[in-house]
Amino acid sequence: MGVREAVRLAAVREAHEGRLSIREGMRRTGLSRSQFLRYKKRFRTLGPRGLVHAGRGRISPRRLDEAVRQRVLTLLADGVALNDCHIRDLLEAEGMRVSDDSVRRLRRACGQPPKHRRRPRRYRQRRERKAQEGAMVLVDGSPFRWLGPAQPECTLIGAMDDATGKVLALTFRDTEDLHGFTVVLRDTVQSCGVPWTLYGDRAGVLVRNDRHWTIEEELAGRQAPSHFGQMLEALGIRYIAALSPQAKGRIERLWRTLQDRLAAELALRRCAAREPAEAFLSEFIERHNRRFARPARETQSAWRPAPRKLDHLLGCRYSRVVRLDNTVTLAGQSLQLPPGPGGRSYAHCRVEVRELLDGRCLVFHQERLVLERPAPDPPCQLVPRGNAPRERAQRPVRQPLPRKPKPATNPLGSAAYLASIKPSDRHPFRRSYETIPQYRKEEPGGSLSRRR
Repeated sequence: MGVREAVRLAAVREAHEGRLSIREGMRRTGLSRSQFLRYKKRFRTLGPRGLVHAGRGRISPRRLDEAVRQRVLTLLADGVALNDCHIRDLLEAEGMRVSDDSVRRLRRACGQPPKHRRRPRRYRQRRERKAQEGAMVLVDGSPFRWLGPAQPECTLIGAMDDATGKVLALTFRDTEDLHGFTVVLRDTVQSCGVPWTLYGDRAGVLVRNDRHWTIEEELAGRQAPSHFGQMLEALGIRYIAALSPQAKGRIERLWRTLQDRLAAELALRRCAAREPAEAFLSEFIERHNRRFARPARETQSAWRPAPRKLDHLLGCRYSRVVRLDNTVTLAGQSLQLPPGPGGRSYAHCRVEVRELLDGRCLVFHQERLVLERPAPDPPCQLVPRGNAPRERAQRPVRQPLPRKPKPATNPLGSAAYLASIKPSDRHPFRRSYETIPQYRKEEPGGSLSRRR
């Protein structure tokens, strides 16, 4: 019993015994007249126990279920850092309903600190979302230790829709490379369709950042796009390059959510390798979109149907000139072209060689497929190569010529050599001008003078 309840009990007891007036009891306890009389009646019937609240010591009917409580404590004691809202969503997926405030109370009771420190909100000017789904797709990559703190850092490349916030595709790569962005673009087009606009950063894989212009580009009036830009032009997709990370803040906030939730769920599933983590991404994307996606302002979608031969458009394109033996070279390998219509030769013709995502090589002459080389086993990664007929990386390394061994001592500085080149005493360099005949000249008076 607290101090307030003790004062109330003393006043009610004295009023019951007739030693205290009702007005004085109201002044001491701060209660109204009706409430003081009610307490006095309870004291007369139940004694001091009547002044204690009837619900004290009873279990609340809204108390958290014991099974849910133990499940929350198990997740908190698992050793994997989870935030309160994430635990709530995980239990909701298991059929258990619990609020994030209840999880926070249990976490504080266990003495565990929060996963993220609360920071004050900052002012940002909001960019209105696109009205239609598929009008804009955000692409980016996030380097992080996704597979655990003991595993090396890798990069998660993904795409999300701007209108709804849905995650469209994710893939793990070592770095932000061309192969990863092409895989994300392929998965997005196959699952949803072709978007109108792609919004990303100014990475060298996505856009060209150099100032070099070829003669053909100067005549055309624009720089040729990168390999990824050529794929977007073939699909009719416009690319917007952001000038700052804040400009594409929605996908940046997505990376923070995934670094919090995806990394934790991979740790819960003990996924320390990239293959099981890749297999888990589809399940995670479906649950993430069901939880965080929102409907677009307009019901009509902006997705366009995917082209029939999508795989032929997703690849690197190289311009080559056919040799006299009807071959072209790519990455140090020669591709033999078959004879054309009527047995014609393609020598000195300019063709386009495409290296596809699965490793196949296609050769086109005037938009007509001439040759298709099957994919190697195992399939190689899609990497940008130069436009030169022979790649720099494939050129044989010239071995340096063997050097002559240096002598232990320098013969030009030896004592024998210096003695051999030392002039004799009768050498003209060692004689004075007066002793040399051509410099001798007798002056009047018998003296010698130096000829100038």
